[in-house]
Amino acid sequence: MTSTATGPTPRAGAQAVSPAAEAPAPSGGAAVDGAADAGALLDGAVDGSGAAAGVGAVAEAPTPAAGPATTGGVPAGAVGTPRAGAAARAGTRAGGAVGVPGQRVLGSLSPSRAADFVSCPLKYRFRVVDRLPEPPSPAATRGTMVHAVLERLFDLPPAGRTPRAAEELLPAAWADLLAREPELAGMFDGANPLAEWLASARELLAGYFALEDPRRLAPAARELYVEHVLDSGLRLRGYVDRLDEAATPDGPALRVVDYKTGRSPGPAFEGTALFQMRFYALLLWRTRGVVPRELRLYYLGDRTWLRVTPDESDLLATERRVLALWAAIDRAHRTGDWRATPSKLCGWCDHQSRCPAFGGTPPPLPQAAQAGVPLVDDADPAVCDAAG
Repeated sequence: MTSTATGPTPRAGAQAVSPAAEAPAPSGGAAVDGAADAGALLDGAVDGSGAAAGVGAVAEAPTPAAGPATTGGVPAGAVGTPRAGAAARAGTRAGGAVGVPGQRVLGSLSPSRAADFVSCPLKYRFRVVDRLPEPPSPAATRGTMVHAVLERLFDLPPAGRTPRAAEELLPAAWADLLAREPELAGMFDGANPLAEWLASARELLAGYFALEDPRRLAPAARELYVEHVLDSGLRLRGYVDRLDEAATPDGPALRVVDYKTGRSPGPAFEGTALFQMRFYALLLWRTRGVVPRELRLYYLGDRTWLRVTPDESDLLATERRVLALWAAIDRAHRTGDWRATPSKLCGWCDHQSRCPAFGGTPPPLPQAAQAGVPLVDDADPAVCDAAG
């Protein structure tokens, strides 16, 4: 397994790579031999007709490449659907092959909630157990909007996926957010703050184009919901921002891509950031039986990206870590010991007024939060957080 940080201005010791030129565009549908990096196909060229050469563009092409039967852009029997409404996701959960029939679900965990517990168990409790409302933040809302634009960008013909086209998608994405959550308008006091905020979103989109050329790509899925119940009864779930797929002589090659609208973490915190990517890789491995060839984490704020090439032992270690993390969550649930963990992240927390570390008092635990009751976080998994 390797991990590198690359970008226009890489950190010390990181190899500088221009993502748009990282792998040569393959000739139309040419096979990649077993020893070659599948990145050449995953970064595959789009031919003059707009079709991806050699790329298994399940969600982009009207006729899927030869292979297993597909349903909703994923192999039949796997749990994974492009982002849709709650009803569609509920149908997936009810009807998908997520575990042994009749298996009791002990609880559920997503990468964002796992990160919450690791950073501060009390924050996890406020969000999952108490379900306390949090005011909208400009950073998180901007992240949601930029994610929506990058998802819609791939609805355009390859030649039309330009920086200007992405900027032109911003007004509609903002209007859609306001239609769903009118209270977001209250984040801005006047036209100037809103204009500056939209300008910062345009800068993030420019950061994306500095890292990647979307005209060469044909994603298999975008905002893909994936869910799986482990043998222990723990349900893992989350959204994959983008899944690239290519057919190779060794079988399908998968690449997981995640966008973050914040800045990249320092080297000491890269492991925490990459845990989310390994979490997604574990989900895809358990649902599809394929270990992703590559995991990419794009930081649009400083135009840097991280890359991991996992293997089975890496994902088994991730599964053990997830289970150990859930054991700690379950212990806190049974004992009611949800401890605050003060850190630099406290400055972005909405719960300081009720946090003991700041002189506050947490509210009584909800009556439903009793030991023995499965701790199921059934809220929609976060597509992005304030940091991403």
